[in-house]
Amino acid sequence: MSDDRTHVQEFFTARAADWDSRFPDDGPVYAAAVAELGLRPGDRVLDAGCGTGRALPPLRAAVGPSGVVLGADLTPAMLEAAVRAGRDRHGRLLLTDVAALPLRTGALDAVFGAGLISHLPEPAADLRELARVVRPGGLLALFHPIGRAALAARHGRQITPDDLRAEPNLRPLLAASGWRMTSYVDEDARFLVLAVRED
Repeated sequence: MSDDRTHVQEFFTARAADWDSRFPDDGPVYAAAVAELGLRPGDRVLDAGCGTGRALPPLRAAVGPSGVVLGADLTPAMLEAAVRAGRDRHGRLLLTDVAALPLRTGALDAVFGAGLISHLPEPAADLRELARVVRPGGLLALFHPIGRAALAARHGRQITPDDLRAEPNLRPLLAASGWRMTSYVDEDARFLVLAVRED
């Protein structure tokens, strides 16, 4: 659904108030995806496009009290929902665009992006910006709590060959953006791509 940033904001503003109640059972699959990042105590991690902050508690648990957890989102209403849910206790929330993060180069050890890739208006440029803020050897997880086929069926669509999340499309996009894909999983129960920041 790559589209301009105004459309992305409008889409999520309209859904922010009931977002968590629409997907009440996603907690365990979020925690499992965070676990696959292999974060260590003291790591610095960004939840890019954090929405209501559902990944923030498992991210905080992974990096511990000495780690840094940031949640960045373009939509004020989603961050307000994160605060109402108390998830701001697990990380610092930033109202910002992932295309221009207010972070220094190499500041992070990892980025977690749930449902992010299909909402990036400029995927190559936006993934390059995520690579900029991650140290060489740092990690990226692109995640969705259901796989591509299940998500398409939920929206009454079929998967098409031009789907950005298809491995033959995503692997070269990541490579051109400073990332090397190390794992690709697309099952009904989850979509999870892991990549390493190249030097």
